[in-house]
Amino acid sequence: MAYIKSRKHVLPVAVLATGLTLALPAMAGTGSDAGTSPGDDAHQLGRVEVKGQRGIKRDELQSDKFTQPLQDTPQTVQIISSDLFNQQGATNLTEALRNSAGVGTFYAGENGNTSTGDTISMRGFDTSNSIFVDGVRDLGSVSRDVFNIEQVEVIKGPAGTDTGRAAPTGSINMVSKQAQMQDAVSGSVTAGSDGQKRVTTDWKQALGADSALRLNLMWQDSDVPGRDHVNNSRFGLAPSLGFGLKGDTRVWINLLYVKQDNVPDGFVPTIGLPSWTPQTGLGQLAGHPVDPKNFYGTRADHDDSKTAMATLRIKHDFTDKVMLTNTTRWGRTSQNMLLTSFLVTGGTATDPMAGNVKWTNPADLSTYTMARSTPNFKDQDNRIFTDQLNLRADFATGRVKHYLTAGLEFTRETQVALGQAATNGSKWTPANLYDPDWNATGLSWAHNGADGHGKTTTTSAYLFDTLKFGEHFLLTGGVRADRYRTQYAASAVCSATRAPFCGTNPAGTVLPSVDASTSGTLLNWKLGAVWKFGETLSVYANSAVSQQPPGGANFALSAAGNSADNPAMRPQKARTQEIGAKWNTLQQRLSLNAALFRTTVDNEINTQVLDDAGNPTQTGRKRIEGVELSAVGNINEHWQVSAGYTRLKTRVVEGAMTAQDGSPNLTYTPDNAFTAWTSYRFDSGLTIGGGARHSGELHRGTDGAVGTPLYTQAWTVYDAVVSQAVNRNLTLRLNGYNLGNKHYVAAINKSGYRYMPGAARTFLLSADFRF
Repeated sequence: MAYIKSRKHVLPVAVLATGLTLALPAMAGTGSDAGTSPGDDAHQLGRVEVKGQRGIKRDELQSDKFTQPLQDTPQTVQIISSDLFNQQGATNLTEALRNSAGVGTFYAGENGNTSTGDTISMRGFDTSNSIFVDGVRDLGSVSRDVFNIEQVEVIKGPAGTDTGRAAPTGSINMVSKQAQMQDAVSGSVTAGSDGQKRVTTDWKQALGADSALRLNLMWQDSDVPGRDHVNNSRFGLAPSLGFGLKGDTRVWINLLYVKQDNVPDGFVPTIGLPSWTPQTGLGQLAGHPVDPKNFYGTRADHDDSKTAMATLRIKHDFTDKVMLTNTTRWGRTSQNMLLTSFLVTGGTATDPMAGNVKWTNPADLSTYTMARSTPNFKDQDNRIFTDQLNLRADFATGRVKHYLTAGLEFTRETQVALGQAATNGSKWTPANLYDPDWNATGLSWAHNGADGHGKTTTTSAYLFDTLKFGEHFLLTGGVRADRYRTQYAASAVCSATRAPFCGTNPAGTVLPSVDASTSGTLLNWKLGAVWKFGETLSVYANSAVSQQPPGGANFALSAAGNSADNPAMRPQKARTQEIGAKWNTLQQRLSLNAALFRTTVDNEINTQVLDDAGNPTQTGRKRIEGVELSAVGNINEHWQVSAGYTRLKTRVVEGAMTAQDGSPNLTYTPDNAFTAWTSYRFDSGLTIGGGARHSGELHRGTDGAVGTPLYTQAWTVYDAVVSQAVNRNLTLRLNGYNLGNKHYVAAINKSGYRYMPGAARTFLLSADFRF
């Protein structure tokens, strides 16, 4: 395949290749906040006391709903520590999740709606609406920075009992840094190829006998490796004040503000990729893929967002066995975006240039142009207010020990989306297919009144209990009830294609299109059992249910009979069964985990079975079966490792096939994935390390597009790191990514017209400081 390689490289490959050659990849705890864990110093009822610790193995989840260490939790849970993702140079959630096999961005959006932000998929389903910060749902399709994150918790399997409405296959919780009784300053200054620049700092200061301040700052201005013009620029501020941290009543006030001014990526045409078939009139382009660095957007393209969050957290110990926690949060995310997109369509036998691609000389690739589509517009405001009250009590009934947690939650979430559109039929000038220029002209746009207003109010109650029978057997159960109400109102603009809707109203008239509401009660539960063979080996089994009601993913309700967001539809329901084993070996420094699981998702829309009125029914069913293996921790005091492998078998059990190739596979889901990172730190302060990331092929969705790729090829890339401690306060670190400069498809859109190229080879040089 004749790819044109990226021209932007400023550092030699040889330095980092040495680290891989030695086969002792890296992890030395040199991140900007190495050595701390979430928690409240010594206040952890019935749990292992969490103190500052170096290394990448974590045993405790932040949530009070998980009362046991991971060893005794009957579920696949992965904790990605800041020590790990800082050492790897990760800057956002998507990059941190590279450490969890099979979790990532594989879907590039619909034809008219390119994916942006943290578009996360897990075990075959979109998990973007199940991202939480400190146990509170985080709203908005933005990229989340990790400068203020202590650890990322990946909870796989139905999470409805823990969080309420949720994706079928899991959730992600980001644990924020908060004030501690410490005096320290740490941070990183980073520069690299492709114009990457970043500064972070973490200042901790004790105030008097039992109060403290913590301040995290971040600034970044970085181009995206191997992509012209795409840029990520952001600033972040996160202060935290703690009071009474040594007493029975502890109070934290945590604030967050992040401002982003990005140039978004509209991706690259799939012309010439494997399984691409030339459309009518485009046969001469076979064997001539475009340069993956090409940018088909314009100077006007932007993705600007502001995130603000205020959290009040209070913990009170009634006794050493009973604790009450209350968390109150207000949050807001606003996003304004213009993202230019495109479709590559062929012509007809009589008019080869009837599609979106045209030329003046078919033998000269430089004469080919492609029409730019009307941009994706977004002017959206998301807000959330929540109060969560949790009671934790450890007690015994006879010989049975109980670790009980119960709580009440109230949440109000709103979303306002203001419609925008091109005015007076204007459009961008075409782009040169093989050498696009972002200095496009011609398009004008404005708000058009096609707005949407959504609100979901939820009141919840839950109860969890872990019963410990002797030293070997634990039984964990939980139940949660969510009473929800979703309201949605939207308007649409009349046009020739909306004749039945508009009636006699002229084109351009704005009319109400949806005014709907839905309400109900979701009852989710989970039950698991653990048998312990001593302190180091546990085997477990669990079963759980999770549900997603209409409008639960995006606040938008629909009147369409084939939409899962129609208020008449039942909630999507996922059932998971899992068995597994967890082994803490090498003096409990290394955790080895294995799991077999099956998730069945019911109440899916089935267009092949219709009701008496001719509407699709909810008789559809999808199933995911798989195995997951992982290892994390220390082999010895110098050598650390984090690795994971997953193998999935996915299929549509009932309903229309969703893959374009006609297979029963679920789309945009790799059948196997692997991630590994390992390190060795020498007594001299030198650390060398690296790892590999692998993803299997993806099946794209079906929608009638002709000639576009049916699948994407599997890929493997290699990363590495070399760092040297200059003294006890300063460490120099060099990270390299995709050392082989492999060109691969990281994600593909529904019709296969465009794809997201994987990041090209790049290098980052960082100075990590600590005082």
